[in-house]
Amino acid sequence: MAVLRRHTKVSLRGVIFCEIRQVRISITNYLDVMSSWCFWSQPTWAELKRRYADRVDFDWKIALMDGEGLPKSRAQEEWYYRRSGLMNRSPFMLRSDSYEPVLPEYLAPNLVAEAARDLGITDDSVRLALSNSILREGSKAIRDVEVAAEIGGRAGGIEKEKLLERAQSPEIEKRIRQSTADWQALKVTQRPTFLIDTEIGDRAIFSGMIRLEPIAATLDSMIDDAAAYAAHAAHFGAPPAQ
Repeated sequence: MAVLRRHTKVSLRGVIFCEIRQVRISITNYLDVMSSWCFWSQPTWAELKRRYADRVDFDWKIALMDGEGLPKSRAQEEWYYRRSGLMNRSPFMLRSDSYEPVLPEYLAPNLVAEAARDLGITDDSVRLALSNSILREGSKAIRDVEVAAEIGGRAGGIEKEKLLERAQSPEIEKRIRQSTADWQALKVTQRPTFLIDTEIGDRAIFSGMIRLEPIAATLDSMIDDAAAYAAHAAHFGAPPAQ
């Protein structure tokens, strides 16, 4: 994404000069719709989008949880929910009603969230509606793609049958399998994972960290470095070939 970042400088005579520098930076949020830690990370994600809307390209991708990341019992799941809820000072506890011990992964809500993007819902609304229905209301959307499509369709203003058809298409599952493989290739273990890349080759990865301050500080630093590279290029051009 090409982002225009405006810098204002004041000369010794008080004349204001504005420079426009082209900066390229992106952040990808790898998540699972069912993940409680991804749920708790949403305020940070929303604030990052608000704060850096004109400077950073934001995207999210599915990284499906598997047997390593899923609780082994409902009691264990509730223990995790209590821990994460207290860590985030939540006035409510997440619900475990939807716990399914026999499912190797929670495919249905992730399929629906991904499918909604193909139908024009590019924000967070559908996946958040699904997360809320599962984690706060105990919905069976965790296992039933038709229930997930009904919830997602209502949140996104999409016809349920159209969303269901798209969610059940081979392309959608193939895409989230690929994004899960991409996440695994990062050699990290926790969701969400925030992957930040810049045009100058810098990369930062936050795996399981959901506090705003360290991520925002890293973005500020990377944006400034990219702007410095752009300023140098404007004065001296590309580096010599040899």
